[in-house]
Amino acid sequence: MSDSDTHASLAAAIDANWDRQVEWLKTLVGFPSLRGEEAPCQDWIAREFSARGWAVDRYTLADVQMDSLPGHSPVMDTDYRKAVQVVASVRAPHPQGRSLILQGHVDVVPTGPVEMWSSPPFAPAIRDGRLHGRGANDMKSGVCAMVFALDGLRTAGLTPAGDVYVQTVTEEESTGNGALSTLARGYRADACLIPEPTERRILRGTVGVMWFRLRLRGRPVHVSQSETGTNAILSAFGLIEALRGHTRELNERVRQDPWFGRIPNPIKFNPGKIAGGDWASSTPAWCEVDCRIAVLPGMSLASFREELTGIVMAAARQDPFLADNPPEIIWNGFQADDYVLEPGSAFEDTVRAAHRRVAGDEPGEAILPAVTDCRFYGRYYGIPSLCYGASGTGSHGFDEAVDLASIKQVTLTIASVIADWCGTRPA
Repeated sequence: MSDSDTHASLAAAIDANWDRQVEWLKTLVGFPSLRGEEAPCQDWIAREFSARGWAVDRYTLADVQMDSLPGHSPVMDTDYRKAVQVVASVRAPHPQGRSLILQGHVDVVPTGPVEMWSSPPFAPAIRDGRLHGRGANDMKSGVCAMVFALDGLRTAGLTPAGDVYVQTVTEEESTGNGALSTLARGYRADACLIPEPTERRILRGTVGVMWFRLRLRGRPVHVSQSETGTNAILSAFGLIEALRGHTRELNERVRQDPWFGRIPNPIKFNPGKIAGGDWASSTPAWCEVDCRIAVLPGMSLASFREELTGIVMAAARQDPFLADNPPEIIWNGFQADDYVLEPGSAFEDTVRAAHRRVAGDEPGEAILPAVTDCRFYGRYYGIPSLCYGASGTGSHGFDEAVDLASIKQVTLTIASVIADWCGTRPA
């Protein structure tokens, strides 16, 4: 079969499967797969993979030893016995083509106040050509596209001539340990495609990201005598302001980076969650602030932690109470390096060619001040890895939605990538 015939057959097959694909995505988005609650979603996926005849490896993160591996992130308040991962192996009996990992995450971020959504976040709804719901864009759209790309090949009477591993992981939004577990489990391939929602652009690189918790103490007194005690919540503001100032300085330093210097202010700092105090009429004796900051590209995580610690402790010395009772810094999530896939790889060429075949133009590319799982495959294990996925809005916000037409295009593009990269044989 010629390349043009293969492409025409795949396009027809994906079109024939489209209604089923949309219903599949609606079911997937309907699972409230928040951190620690992903197991029902993953179990449904495992059954779906088994029904396709794929060999399924279902395991939990508690089953995998990862602490000593590069890229591992520490965790708190999370039971890894509930963190289910799924890997399906679609093996060629006599591999003749290159192998490929298709990986997507099913964990989603919290919804925020449900009443601020136009429709319930886990009751997927289609409006104006978009599917709305938490995770619809980030990134259950991509999971759906990679699964139905393989379904499209089968409908077209084809199957990959190289091994394909279809992986659905958790922890992408908090540590990346789900992706790391697949590598610890021994899964390897010649390339990895992660269909994060990139607006059909090639995502070439991402910054590193670090999570940490500031834990402060205070001296509680009755508010009527507040000047004799201290307020741990107010003390936290001083540390936050110092970190905001440090972020501005980091963004000046990053301007010299050949990749991330192209982005305005790629170093983002966010105090994302705060808790403290016990009683409105008592000055708070404690405060905890969960923070996220981008890591300066090219800087080791250990050096960045050391520099960050210095900033926090210098600010604490300006606080009369914290000077003698320094805050604690807890590294409790992402400890992620930056990642860039340098131009010129054969895998990027394949993805570009597939996009041109489907869209009729050259794909754009992106460098983002965010993080994806690509770093594990590309930086730590030498597997060329990039993201390419659908278009949508509202990721991590209200009224998250994905453009359905873009999913259809991405599904065909991924099917074309599989055909070109792995080769095909009759099903």
